[in-house]
Amino acid sequence: MSEGEKGPRMRRAVFLDRDGTINVEKDYLFRPADFEFIPGAPEAIARLNRDGYLVVVVTNQSGVARGFFGIEEVRLLHEHLQRRLAAQGAAVDAFYLCPHHPEQGLGPYKIDCDCRKGQPGMLLQAAAEHGIDLTRSFMVGDKLADVQAGRRAGCRSLLVLTGYGREDAKKLQPGEAVVVADLSAAVDYILQTGEDLA
Repeated sequence: MSEGEKGPRMRRAVFLDRDGTINVEKDYLFRPADFEFIPGAPEAIARLNRDGYLVVVVTNQSGVARGFFGIEEVRLLHEHLQRRLAAQGAAVDAFYLCPHHPEQGLGPYKIDCDCRKGQPGMLLQAAAEHGIDLTRSFMVGDKLADVQAGRRAGCRSLLVLTGYGREDAKKLQPGEAVVVADLSAAVDYILQTGEDLA
């Protein structure tokens, strides 16, 4: 590319936490048979797809670090999630996971990494690999760590009241995140306000 020549416009994304945001929170979920969508989540993701947002799942999976299951089991669960979404006309564009834990991890997984939310590492990696404009993007999750990761990456953060959201909403500082009922309500907000960031 010659100097002064502009590259393609960077894309908008919605980063989604997985457990408690897309699917019902179940401790250390890894079996496809135990997977259950939160009502309205597939339709909400389909709306983001139609509006041109990249949909990127960013999930802490300390069960890998603790030896409860492996990265391959996480991959298979994500394939199951993707098939279930496809049946409803929706799709996730990319999945990122953090398999680490700073205290409870085993072997190489016991590290204080920059990818475990609330650090922004997974969002920054996705932005670099997919040409995402973080200032025009959103992070949606049910934990304070999701809010922090989004803000540290330069996104707007939303906290859903599903999963751990009702408890973690009490920990928010004023103005730290937009609080909404669930992923469907988050998408309502994003589609309503996202154009202002265009």
